[in-house]
Amino acid sequence: MTVDEHKNDLHGYLKAAREGIVWKLEGLSEYDSRRPMTPTGTNLLGLVKHLASVEFGYLGLVFDRPHGESLPRHEADCEPNADMWATAEESREEVLDLYRRAWAHSDETIAALPLDAVGHVAWWGEGETVTLRRVMLHLVAETHRHAGHADILRESIDGRVGMREGNTNVDGGDADWYREYRARVEASAREAEAARAGASQARR
Repeated sequence: MTVDEHKNDLHGYLKAAREGIVWKLEGLSEYDSRRPMTPTGTNLLGLVKHLASVEFGYLGLVFDRPHGESLPRHEADCEPNADMWATAEESREEVLDLYRRAWAHSDETIAALPLDAVGHVAWWGEGETVTLRRVMLHLVAETHRHAGHADILRESIDGRVGMREGNTNVDGGDADWYREYRARVEASAREAEAARAGASQARR
C-alpha cells in the first residue's frame, strides 16, 4: 500500500463516520435532537458540536493551521462540557454548519500535509509531538466511537437503526423478529443470573 492509499483509507473511514453522525439527526424534532438520553447528558446534537471542536483542534491547532472559529472548548475559561450540548439560542442548522466547516478545514489540512507531518497536541499531558497519520487515526477512532453513541441514542428515541443511509449494517428481520430476539436475549440473561446465584448459594 502506498502512502497516498493509506491516507485515502484513513480519510475514507473518517468521512463515513462523519456522515453517519449527521444522518442520525435526520427527521428528529428539535427536542429529540437535543435531549439528554443518559445520566451524563449525552445527546445527538451535542455529539455533533463536540466533534466539530475536536476536528478544529486536531486538524487545526495541532498543525498550526488557524480556523478562525469561536469555540467554547478551545477557551481557557470554558465551563465543563460546554461543547457537549447546544444552547436554545444555537440552531441545529448552525451546529451542523459548524461541523461541515470543520470537515472542510480538516480536509484542507489532510490534503496539504504528508502523513509524516509533525504537530503538537498541547492538551495531552505535558504536550506531545504527533504525526498527521496518528492524528487521523485518532480522529477515525473518536468519531466512530461517538457514532456508536449516536446509534444507541437514536434507537432509544424512535427505534431507527443503521450505520448510515442506504446501509443499515444490521442483521435480523422485521420488528416482530426483533421482539422475539430481544426476548430470547433477556431470557438468557436471566437464566445466567439465576445459575450464578445458585452456584454461589451452593458454595456457602
